[in-house]
Amino acid sequence: MSSGLFPRNFKKAFPIAVRGEGCWIISSDGRRYLDASGQAAVVSIGHGVTEIGRAMAEQSSQIAFAHTSQFHSAAAEKLAARLLAMAPSNFHNGGRVFFTSGGSEATETAIKLARQYHLEFGQKDRYRVLSRRQSYHGSTLGAMTVSGNVARRAPYEPLLAEWGHIAPCFCYHCPFEKTFPQCELACADDLQIQLLEHAREQAAAFIFEPVVGATLGAAVPPNGYAARIAEICRKNGILLIADEVMSGMGRTGKPFAVQHWNIEPDLILVGKGIASGYAPLGAVLVSARVIEAFERGSGVFMHGFTYQAHPVSTAAGNAVLDYLEAHNFFERVPPAGKTLREVLAPLQTHPHVGDIRGLGLLLGVEFVKNKATHEPFPKSENIAETIRQACLDENVLTYPTQGCLDGLHGDHILLAPPFTISTEESALIARALTSALAKVFSA
Repeated sequence: MSSGLFPRNFKKAFPIAVRGEGCWIISSDGRRYLDASGQAAVVSIGHGVTEIGRAMAEQSSQIAFAHTSQFHSAAAEKLAARLLAMAPSNFHNGGRVFFTSGGSEATETAIKLARQYHLEFGQKDRYRVLSRRQSYHGSTLGAMTVSGNVARRAPYEPLLAEWGHIAPCFCYHCPFEKTFPQCELACADDLQIQLLEHAREQAAAFIFEPVVGATLGAAVPPNGYAARIAEICRKNGILLIADEVMSGMGRTGKPFAVQHWNIEPDLILVGKGIASGYAPLGAVLVSARVIEAFERGSGVFMHGFTYQAHPVSTAAGNAVLDYLEAHNFFERVPPAGKTLREVLAPLQTHPHVGDIRGLGLLLGVEFVKNKATHEPFPKSENIAETIRQACLDENVLTYPTQGCLDGLHGDHILLAPPFTISTEESALIARALTSALAKVFSA
């Protein structure tokens, strides 16, 4: 059948999704797929929750759109207050929320916020937003500039600025070939080195994923890393931006992943789970001290999107949050994550399963050629995609990525199922992966 849609890959055929039920997606041919990846770590409350659609329909019947240069909406005001209440304490009294249509727009907004924050103090030279190699912050040009995902940056390299990237925090493949705690958090101190050598007078902010999502496959930092990074930012007068587009909204077992380490970023980015895929929605949570700079300064943020704080999308966000709270799904993530880790644990004995890592219901499984040395497979073998296809043969959807080691080499799959996942469904994921490993590495 011919299609008018521009696909992500012209060499693949895509089934038509017609219905969702909990952790399952059903295609037009009746095939049922277990959504073990939450469709790129998006779906938290599960598919097919009718309450969300009803809330969106009710909002659209009242007022579907009002431009934020002229109006605010009750739905957006309500969701902003709820998000700030969930955030660290520096957002509680005086913080604000800038709603976007997704995570990439949230990153763009944060970059501009950081720049204008320093302009409010007359610091015109500060514009660089530093980040880490092997990171991903979105697909727009500004977001790609701060991203360190080699493969995704490569086609657009001539269009991207280079503001400075520091070492990733990735203990399984430590860029300094050290081990924790003897490493003394060298990867965090790399930020201070970068500032001293290259960008101290021009740096505006540092952006990081508290738990690195797709690019590193749910890499969790060691204790002390986040606190050290926050300290370096404070000492150098730059903003700390936590990209929680994938790790936020309860995915790791707390509302925001930074709360595992009790740090207070200046900006928090959310997306994906904020509306569980029921509507395009993202947000930047802005701390009170950043807001104060704008209130006392120009009073105007020179930035905006037509669809920011969209009434129907923010109504969806409220309905999703209602559903999460009514069913205690935030509280369900840690035990559900523990169960999934337990059923995956036997895979660790496989000679080509190098690491199983993550936090809550954001987990990664990395495949290696040599388990003792952590040597990756050649890129040409495309192991992550082959594993994905083998799992798909078992009707289980996973999220594959290549390049976790150096941007080109290193294969892993990401698992980020809806918070509703049952013990039986977790066991299905483990069985599919066991079958996939047997099939892919049978030779």
